[in-house]
Amino acid sequence: MKSFYIETFGCQMNVHDSEKVIGTLEERGYGQVQTPEEADLVLYNTCSIRDKAEQKVFQRLSENKKARGKVFGVLGCVAQQEGERIFDKAPHVSLVVGSASYPKLGELLVQIEAGGRRVTGLRLDSDDTFETAATRRDNPHKGYITIIEGCDKSCAYCVVPFTRGHERSRASASVLREARELAGAGYTEIQLLGQNVNSYRDASPAGWNFARLLEEVGRVDGIRRVRFTTSHPRDFGREIIDVIDRTETLCNQIHLPVQSGSTKVLAAMRRQYTRDEYMRRIEWMKASKRDIAISTDIIVGFPGETEADFEQTLSLLDEVEYDSIFSFKYSARPNTPALALEEHIPEEEKGRRLMVLQERQRAIQLRRNSALVGTWQEALVEGWNSAKGQWIGRTSQNRVLNFVTQAQAGREEMTARYVPVRVTRAGPNSLAGECAIAV
Repeated sequence: MKSFYIETFGCQMNVHDSEKVIGTLEERGYGQVQTPEEADLVLYNTCSIRDKAEQKVFQRLSENKKARGKVFGVLGCVAQQEGERIFDKAPHVSLVVGSASYPKLGELLVQIEAGGRRVTGLRLDSDDTFETAATRRDNPHKGYITIIEGCDKSCAYCVVPFTRGHERSRASASVLREARELAGAGYTEIQLLGQNVNSYRDASPAGWNFARLLEEVGRVDGIRRVRFTTSHPRDFGREIIDVIDRTETLCNQIHLPVQSGSTKVLAAMRRQYTRDEYMRRIEWMKASKRDIAISTDIIVGFPGETEADFEQTLSLLDEVEYDSIFSFKYSARPNTPALALEEHIPEEEKGRRLMVLQERQRAIQLRRNSALVGTWQEALVEGWNSAKGQWIGRTSQNRVLNFVTQAQAGREEMTARYVPVRVTRAGPNSLAGECAIAV
């Protein structure tokens, strides 16, 4: 049996893409191994959103350049971005495949197995983007479903339109069919994925928008939780909040990337909304009948960002009081309009701003999490922390909740169960508690 090793970088879409790749490989008789040294085929599923992630991939390739008898492949966003230039940068690579070509992976593997040395799959206009004939699910309780690929927003800093292509939405019937299949296989949580999920426009005559699709997925028998990521503020309508209010299976948690609290910087980023327009969406969430947890993405040090602009981002944290954020220093990416901008911020200053931002947010998260001490939360059990002797759970609001039980239980018995937990302690990044029942 031929063996393969795959390492995944980046977002949940990349994680799910790797599940598709693994399923295709296993269908062709390959067996997965845990180290590149054991493998005949070594694959890196890549992310190019930030420069560091891209550098890490080429570092991995450099570390293995002297390996003999192995086939190396680069998949995903860096593959699409760099294309055949990867063969020049890393001559021992034989396979370069972008995410839109994964449905053709079986055909490409035939060329590799026949001794192909420079095999590529780099089309972005594939009509079969959403084919999922072979997908190996690695999460025992959560199933990912891609509902839209690509992005038409053309933000000044973002490489996604060049690596994932234009927006292509999946037919609603296909999404629901996969959701029912996952429920039938015992999955209780579904996460809908896309670069901009709320830009979804049904590819079938049904013509559903994202809110309608979200509601219908939430009605699938056997599903207890439905999440989605990620959303673009311009296309985020109040109807989404209305659907969450009336559909209990939809998690009361929304990730809505803002990137900056300064309207001036947002305009330079080409984000297509102002701070006030973004805050209107936050107001919808805070007026919801349910307690919606809100998270976001923030970039510091975008070209031209003044200290006053940065202070506006800090004030946005105070105004919104996010439950969590993902924050980054601006990283110049190939082909993006931001490359032409002047007034670049020194790396040292970007680092300072990032540290200040994260400290401010840490205090907010600690305060918000502490308010939950003494409350009861339903936790979906995701695993066991043997070092701390605690179960690892996650709430509907996507908070990590580590807890102990009145009686010990086996991992297989507990994992993927929903249990009531009383919160006893809080930190900035997680909660701790006690399970209310003996299991």
